Amino acid sequence: MKTNETGKELRFMTQKVALVTGSSRGIGKATAISLAKEGYDIVINYARSKKSAQETAEQIEALGRKALIVRANVGDVEKIKVLFQEIRNEFGRLDVFVNNAASGVLRPAMELEESHWDWTMNINSKALLFCAQEAAKLMEESGGGKIVSISSLGSIRYLENYTTVGVSKAALEALTRYLAVELAPMNIAVNAVSGGAVDTEALKHFPNREDLLSEAREKTPAGRMVEIEDMVNAVMFLLSDKSGMIRGQTIIVDGGISLLV
Repeated sequence: MKTNETGKELRFMTQKVALVTGSSRGIGKATAISLAKEGYDIVINYARSKKSAQETAEQIEALGRKALIVRANVGDVEKIKVLFQEIRNEFGRLDVFVNNAASGVLRPAMELEESHWDWTMNINSKALLFCAQEAAKLMEESGGGKIVSISSLGSIRYLENYTTVGVSKAALEALTRYLAVELAPMNIAVNAVSGGAVDTEALKHFPNREDLLSEAREKTPAGRMVEIEDMVNAVMFLLSDKSGMIRGQTIIVDGGISLLV
């Protein structure tokens, strides 16, 4: 095992590393654990709950993988730079970036204020661009990598009280296409996964949560709601070697509900 001038072991020379933003709960947490099972060391990013982040880290370490916890609001470019500097200092490489962190103000369009718009767009859209810039620098140094973002059906269809989030996710999907082209020469594949209603902690903040869940249960052609595992399975496929020729796509995982009028 190689060492640097300070004698620190550079295990990153052989050990792959994945960053999952918003990985203290929900889809992000499940994705981080799945990546750990596949042999990745994990960078756990969170904004609020340190306890939840630590619980995720404990589960990852129990799998024999290393977990680095970094608190950072990815809607802030300076915080993004600090996040990636910590990754560089700890691992010296990055192979996978799952852009999962999300937030948003859930109000009708006529009730939105500028601060609501800025907050949502910063975390859900701007974060992908500036995290991808930093991720690409590390990935290029180790021969390439994969970037997958989490989107939602609100990017392509109307959902009540979802204006800021829906528009921010549409921007995320458009940015996914641009990044896929521009990062391809670095051997970096960029895609997204869009899900139907998933009963996560985040959904508890929706004022029309019960209506969304009821519609998903009753109308999804596949006969059941989308589960966290369904989303993670799609993410893991896009991160695998089997998806190498899929670029700039948003894979919809909704059991077919978006096909209905």
